[in-house]
Amino acid sequence: MSIEDSLSFHVSNMSCASCVGRVEKSLLAVQGVQDAQVNLANETVRVSGNEDLHAQAIEAALKEAGYPARADTFRFSVENMSCASCVGRVERALTAVPGVISASVNLASEEATVKALGTTSSTIAAAATSAGYRATLITDQTDATNTEDRKAAEAAHLWHMMLLATVLTLPVFILEMGSHAVPAIHHWVMNTLGMATSWTIQFVLTTIVLLWPGRQFYLKGIPALLKRAPDMNSLVALGSGAAWAFSTVALFAPSLLPAGTRVVYFEAAAVIVTLILLGRYLEARAKGRTGQAIAKLIGLRAKTALVERDAQPVETPVDQIMQGDVIHLRPGEKIAVDGIVLRGTSYVDESMITGEPVPVEKGPDAEVVGGTLNGTGALVFRATKVGDDTTLAQIIRMVEDAQGAKLPIQDLVNRITLWFVPAVMAIAVLTFAAWLALGPDPALGRALVAAVAVLIIACPCAMGLATPTSIMVGTGRAAELGVLFRRGDALQGLSGVTTVAFDKTGTLTEGRPELTDFIVSKGFDRAEVLRLVGSVEAMSEHPIATAIARAAQNDGQSLAQGTEFASLTGYGVSAVVEGRKVLVGADRLMIREGVAIDTAHSNGEDLGKKGKTPLYAAIDGRLAAVIAVSDPIKSGTADAIATLHQLGLNVAMITGDNKGTAQAIARQLGIDAIVTEVLPEGKVDAIAQLKSGDRKVAFVGDGINDAPALAHADVGIAIGTGTDIAIEAADVVLMSGDLGGVARALHLSQSTMRNIRQNLFWAFGYNALLIPVAAGLFYPLFGWMLSPALAAGAMALSSVFVVSNALRLRWVAAPSRHSPSAPRALTPAPAE
Repeated sequence: MSIEDSLSFHVSNMSCASCVGRVEKSLLAVQGVQDAQVNLANETVRVSGNEDLHAQAIEAALKEAGYPARADTFRFSVENMSCASCVGRVERALTAVPGVISASVNLASEEATVKALGTTSSTIAAAATSAGYRATLITDQTDATNTEDRKAAEAAHLWHMMLLATVLTLPVFILEMGSHAVPAIHHWVMNTLGMATSWTIQFVLTTIVLLWPGRQFYLKGIPALLKRAPDMNSLVALGSGAAWAFSTVALFAPSLLPAGTRVVYFEAAAVIVTLILLGRYLEARAKGRTGQAIAKLIGLRAKTALVERDAQPVETPVDQIMQGDVIHLRPGEKIAVDGIVLRGTSYVDESMITGEPVPVEKGPDAEVVGGTLNGTGALVFRATKVGDDTTLAQIIRMVEDAQGAKLPIQDLVNRITLWFVPAVMAIAVLTFAAWLALGPDPALGRALVAAVAVLIIACPCAMGLATPTSIMVGTGRAAELGVLFRRGDALQGLSGVTTVAFDKTGTLTEGRPELTDFIVSKGFDRAEVLRLVGSVEAMSEHPIATAIARAAQNDGQSLAQGTEFASLTGYGVSAVVEGRKVLVGADRLMIREGVAIDTAHSNGEDLGKKGKTPLYAAIDGRLAAVIAVSDPIKSGTADAIATLHQLGLNVAMITGDNKGTAQAIARQLGIDAIVTEVLPEGKVDAIAQLKSGDRKVAFVGDGINDAPALAHADVGIAIGTGTDIAIEAADVVLMSGDLGGVARALHLSQSTMRNIRQNLFWAFGYNALLIPVAAGLFYPLFGWMLSPALAAGAMALSSVFVVSNALRLRWVAAPSRHSPSAPRALTPAPAE
C-alpha cells in the first residue's frame, strides 16, 4: 500500500504540546513521509507522503513512540471467490487501498477482515468490487445472519443447477460413452438415430448445459482471463469450452480437421460442468456447517425479557434493555443480559458459555451471564452489561476474529496459489504441444484430451480451503468447550508449545487462603499478637491478608485502626497500630528490615514442606510469630496436569513461595519444574528462564496481575470467570476456572494443526500426483490416459474431501486422564 496524497486518523495518549512534537518527529522519520500535521485538540494526525509510504510503517512508528494510531477494523462479506487464487487477488486489491494496514481474506467464510487508518469502508469495498469480487460491509449480527442466508440461497441455487445439468447430461453420456462401453447401445444408436443425429442431439444438450447451469463459469472465468487474473472458473471455462469447440467443429466443419481426427467430446464438456457443480454444491453445504458455532452462539441470545417499568414487569425486547434495568427471570428462561442478582435463588446452566456441565447456584450478589439458562428457581437481577458489552457478544466477536485470522502457514499457501492457475494453464499448453508433436494418431484428439484433463484436474480450491476451514471449525469447537482463541495465530503457536507454566495463586489454587498455624514467640501473648497482626492485614486487599484478618475476627479479636499503612510489593505489609510498629510478610521482609528470625526459621521451613506459605510477624523490631497460610488446591488440578503430561508436555509452576513450600505443592501435583520466590515483576524473567533452549512456553494466569507474563510467553492463557473475558494480554481465554480447559485448548490446537497438515498434504499431493497423470506422462510406460470427465470428478471431490476432513473437528472430544501418569522428577527452572 502506498499513500500518494494525504491520510487523516486519530492518535492516542497525546496530552500536551511535547506529545505533539514527539508524534511529528516520529512520523517525519518514516520513509516516504513528506509532511505531518498534528492536532492536539481533536487528537488527529494528517500525513502527506509519496509512493514509498506505507500505512504499516506509520502504525509501527507511532506504536514505538508510545502514541498508537487508532486503526479501524472492518469485516466484509466477499462474493464470487472460487479458489485460493481469488483470495490472493482480493488481498492484493484491498492492501493497495491507501491507509490499509493489513487484509486477511477467508475463502471458507467468504469474508475479509481489513485493518486501516483513515480510510472509509466504502473505499475499501469499492476496491474489492472493482477487482471483480463484490464486497459488503458487515456491521452487526443481523448482517452476519444475512450472509448465512445468502450462502444457503447459493447452495440451493447450485443444487437446482446441478439437477438440471444432470438431467441434460445423462442422455449425452449414454449416447456417447454408452456406445463405447455397451455394444448393444452402439448398435441401437447407429440403427435408429445414426451418428450425425446422435452428435447433433449431444451438441444441443451440451450447449444448453454450458449456457445455462454452467454459465457461471464463463461469466466469471472469461473476464478474469481477460484481466490476466485467471482463477478456477477460468480453468473450467477453458477446459469445457475447448472440448465443446473441438466437437462442434468436428460435427459441422469436419474438413477443418486433419484426417482421422474427427471425434466429439460433448460428453466430456457436459460431464465436467455437471460434476463440478456437484462438487460446488457439496462444498457449499459443508462450508455452511463450518460456521455453525457462530450460529449456535447467536442462537443463545434471548429475544425478550421481563423488565420493570413503573414497578411492573413488562415484556421488553432485549435490544431495548438499558444498563441498570431490573429484570425478572422466570424458571426455564434464558438470561437476557449480564447482571447481578438482587433476590431469589436458582441453579443456572452455564455450559453454553463455560463448557462446564454442572449448573451453578445463584443467589443475591451473584453474577449471571446473558445467554445462559435458568433452572427451576426465580431470580430478579439488575442489568450490568447490555448490547455489545455482554459476555456473549464478546465471545461471538472473539470467535469471529479467530475464525477470520490468517495463520503464518497460510501466507506460504497464498503465495503459491497466486501463481498456481497461470502455471496450470502453461502446463496445459505444453501438454497440448507435446502430444501434438510426439503423440500417436490421432494426435490432435489425444492432445486435446490431455490438455483439457490438465486444466480440469488442478484444484486450487482445495488449497485455499485447507487452512481456513480447519480454523473455523476448530475455533468454533473450542468455543463450545469454553476455550476462546483471541488471536487466530495462537492456534498454531499453541500446538508447538513444549512447556506449560502455571501461576500458583488463583490458578492452581482456589485463591482463597486460610490461616492454619500461628506460632507465637516467647514473651508475646497470642491473642494480642493475633489482634495486632489482624488489624494490619485488615487494611490490605491481598487474599492472604484477608485470610489472617478473618481468622482474627473469628477468634473474637476486636481489630484496631492502624496508621502509616504500607504495602511492600513482593515482601509484605507494615503499619503502626496503637503506637506499635507491626511488620507482616515473607522471610525476605524480616531480613530487609533487620529482624532476627534464626530461631524461628526452621519452623517456617517445616511449614513450607507441608505445602503451606510461611509468614513472619514482627512487633517493634522483634519477631513475634510465625504464621502459616494454606491456599487449597483447586479440585481437578491434579487430573488436569496429568492430562497435560499425557499430551507430552512439561508442566512448570511460578510462585512467590519459598522453595520448600513450592516443592511440596509440586510433588503433590506432579509438576516437573518450579521457579520460586518470584516477585510480581519477576514473572517475565521466570518465563524467560523456562524459554531457554528454544523451548516454547505457554503461561497460564488470571489475566490481570499476570498480564506482563501472559504477553511475554509464546502463548498466554488467561483463566476467566465467565464474566471477565476481555483480557487484552492473553492469546487464549478459558471461560471457567477449571484447569481442564488448558488441556482442552492444547488438544484442540494440536488436533486443528494436524487437520490443517492433512488438508495441505492432500491438496498439494493431489495436484503433484494427478497433474502428471492428466498430462499423459505415464502413457508411454503404462498406457494411462485420464478422461476429462474423471478429472472433473476428482477435482470436485478434492475440495469436498478437504472441507469434510475439517468438519471432523466438530466432534473432537476433550482429553481425559485415562491412567495415572508415571512419576516425574521435580526439577527447578533452568536458571534456578
